[in-house]
Amino acid sequence: MIRTRNLRTSYAGMEALRGIDLDVKKGDVYGFIGPNGAGKTTTIRILTTLLEPTAGEAWVAELPVWESKQEVRGLIGYMPDSFGVYRDMTVTEYMHFFAAAYGIPNNERVSLVGGLLELTDLTYKEDALIDSLSRGMQQRLGLARTLVHDPEVLILDEPASGLDPRARIEVRGILQELQNMGKTILLSSHILSELESICNRVGILEQGTLVAQGSISEILAQTKKHDDVWIRTDDDERAATVLRELPDVLSATFTDGRVEVQAKSGTDLSLLASHIIKRELALRHLERREPSLEEMFMNLTEGLVQ
Repeated sequence: MIRTRNLRTSYAGMEALRGIDLDVKKGDVYGFIGPNGAGKTTTIRILTTLLEPTAGEAWVAELPVWESKQEVRGLIGYMPDSFGVYRDMTVTEYMHFFAAAYGIPNNERVSLVGGLLELTDLTYKEDALIDSLSRGMQQRLGLARTLVHDPEVLILDEPASGLDPRARIEVRGILQELQNMGKTILLSSHILSELESICNRVGILEQGTLVAQGSISEILAQTKKHDDVWIRTDDDERAATVLRELPDVLSATFTDGRVEVQAKSGTDLSLLASHIIKRELALRHLERREPSLEEMFMNLTEGLVQ
């Protein structure tokens, strides 16, 4: 649904994008991750026809972005990280204004606006002035506005930026509902735990280079150097010493009330368990711990910016 090939952009001789190849499939919720200055917003501006790349190509729904700007704009709903709102309008007036701007016939607007306000849980605020809305409500209103023309693709730049935990949960619920409706969603965010819970694929960008792309399990397979195992016994300090005897155990440390083991990838956990039991220790807990998206991000990036 979204593709780029060798996408490059330079500003005053500095490369903001260094030949990135994005692949976002139909129905994906694709998390676009990277430090500030990595090139996320630059990529999004190209995909939304707001910036012409220095080199390379980009397509949305097989349409070349720069050569088919008007058609692409009809297919996408774009929500920037900071968007203007007309604070002296009511919520309903604001939505009707944008529906009219997209050429929605007058006789269709009432039901359309009502449906979008219901989807974003803003019906009870339909007559409120925008200036009276909380930050979270304004973000939901911006998302509702993005959906006015029923776009196939949503491109959302930091949709949960500045929101409190409850508001982030509400936005996440809306995104999950949009995914169920068959929308393709590309969103950037710094809140990696939020992306992990909703995205089926991610791309990690640093210094204008796409350092990893795929499902979380695929990226884990690419980056995993060892297995992390957490163990509890009736004598964890001794268990750490005992486990170091095994050739597949790279390290075993007693910390935070448990034994944290680094073992060779693919180590059979039953070998660890049987060794502990043979040494007459009571095994109380054993789990292979997969790294979170945040940990993978830290392993793949160095925090470098342009």
